[in-house]
Amino acid sequence: MRRSVLKESLGPVLGLLLLPPRAPLLMLLLAISVFLGLHWSLTGAQHEGSRGLLGELFWSIDCLHAVLVVFICTMPELLLQRVSSLMAASRVLSLVMSLLIVTVGGLYLLHLNVLANVLILASGVLLARLDLVRLRMLPPPLVTALGFSVFVLVGSALGRALAGTWAGV
Repeated sequence: MRRSVLKESLGPVLGLLLLPPRAPLLMLLLAISVFLGLHWSLTGAQHEGSRGLLGELFWSIDCLHAVLVVFICTMPELLLQRVSSLMAASRVLSLVMSLLIVTVGGLYLLHLNVLANVLILASGVLLARLDLVRLRMLPPPLVTALGFSVFVLVGSALGRALAGTWAGV
């Protein structure tokens, strides 16, 4: 009786510890997020006056941008269903939504450096999600989005810490 309770309580923890060898694309997502955190810190340090409040603002915007990309990539069917039902409601909403999507897409294309980071992060998230689907371990979309967001933010914070240690050397 006691052994089965211990086995049931340690089973999920052991499953999470064995996840990196079974799902190596999660480690790729971690490496991508560390790289992006390092990249954001180094490019932010190049700008004049990026220390202090302005530097923290840039870091917060980059983190918010990463979370937005993760949410879009982990919940595509739910997001597309909501957008299409909103666009089907009326012609005016359809026009406004199309204009908004084209404008935001155009802004990304104007800033190709941002687009490259978005594509790299989105590819990493989609590959990690595919790896979890292959293992039949995919939780509900909201839990997946929150988990991947925390995973990406921890990785980018690690990259930022690495940039800080390199700057101090």
